[in-house]
Amino acid sequence: MIKQKRFSLSLLPTILILAWPTMLEQLLQTAVQYIDTAMVGSIGDYATAAVGSTTTVNWLVNSTIQAIGIGFLAYIAQAHGARDGESVRRASAQAVLTTLVTGALFTVITLALSSYIPLWMQVDGSISTLAAQYFFIIYAPMLPRTATIIFGAILRAVGDTKTPMLVGLTVNILNVLLNFFLIFDTRQYTVFSHSFTVYGAGLGVIGAAIASAVAFTAGGILITVALWRHKDLSPRGRSIKPDFHVLRPCMRIALPNMLQRFGTCLGYVAFASMINSLGDISTAAHTIANTVESAFYIPGYGMQAAASTLTGNALGAKDGKRMKELARLLVLIEVALMIVSGALLFIFAPQMAGIFSDSPEVISLAATVLQMVAVSEPIFGAAIIIEGLLHGVGKTAAPFIFNIIGMWGIRIVGTFICTQLFSLGLISAWACMIGHNLLLFIMFLAYYLSGKWNPLNNGKNSINIQGETNA
Repeated sequence: MIKQKRFSLSLLPTILILAWPTMLEQLLQTAVQYIDTAMVGSIGDYATAAVGSTTTVNWLVNSTIQAIGIGFLAYIAQAHGARDGESVRRASAQAVLTTLVTGALFTVITLALSSYIPLWMQVDGSISTLAAQYFFIIYAPMLPRTATIIFGAILRAVGDTKTPMLVGLTVNILNVLLNFFLIFDTRQYTVFSHSFTVYGAGLGVIGAAIASAVAFTAGGILITVALWRHKDLSPRGRSIKPDFHVLRPCMRIALPNMLQRFGTCLGYVAFASMINSLGDISTAAHTIANTVESAFYIPGYGMQAAASTLTGNALGAKDGKRMKELARLLVLIEVALMIVSGALLFIFAPQMAGIFSDSPEVISLAATVLQMVAVSEPIFGAAIIIEGLLHGVGKTAAPFIFNIIGMWGIRIVGTFICTQLFSLGLISAWACMIGHNLLLFIMFLAYYLSGKWNPLNNGKNSINIQGETNA
């Protein structure tokens, strides 16, 4: 027993080395999102509405691409763990092909539909044209955006989490700098009694779109160069013709994850529409609470990325003992992190809500729902980690089923009954969301304890690098 404990603790540095760049990347993305929103919002409410009106569509597109990345991550992580460099590079070349096809396809679809999407999203007529122009510009560089997501996933599969972090940092900094010069007009600043002129294009929302498009393009180029130069992943010299021995297992993993993300995104749309029906105060409090809460999930999703990579590597090496010890340690670390995170959120909820609103009523309601969800963070964190373990071993069907049941069976149905039939308000809706998190925890924990998550319990590899799957 003592020997097992030491083995577990010896894995702690490896876990943290993989997790911290992803955590920092997500933290920076959240911070830049706050800054970006504030810069656009300073133009006026119409600008915020034009930029935010198509956010849900952005989630849908990104989620589809991220699901494809999960498929390649699982395959490459296992091949890397098995020290099969040839399979790793073949999969990397197929990731390049998939990126080209997916990026081109989504470019055509999004640009062709750009003028219709604001209408489908019921955007106010006064800003629908501006919203369509914004959407068109930010989706013009869809190919480099796709490269950033998929190539970032396969870099993490071989344990390189620093490169995606550095690329993300560059994209975010460039976006903010370009916003500064493209959104606003030329203006005067005074620093220590010295006045100077800062030239600006004064393009407003269009300037924000151009800034994002340029930053996305730069990110795609940088991560492609990093992939080409990577000692383990470089696809140089490998054919990018379709190789179905690689593509078939990758897509078999990606499809359930894609359906899961699509289904949950639609659930978020339905959930938000019911919240919006509760009135301005509830809508404002919900929006603020969501914004605040997102920052406190960063430790969870950072550790999830490490869980996927490490369990995939261990499975490829067919090291059952390492897989079990990794799983135990990852769950324990995650729960500990989310206890701390939840405690901080509970204590500072009023102050955090106060950053985004001056209304005492909005602040009070937002703080109440934040304190409610803070209590459930440790159990949600455990579910996140177990889901990461399943991604790493290529089992995406179970997370798909669990998330759809939780989202539509508890959150959406419960919120409809509470808010639309009994008029119970925002607190009841967030209680349903917590119920969703609790059900996810129960289902994921039961699956984990059953041992079904680990293919080596049956003497099988989840993904045979010859193309057979046992998902």
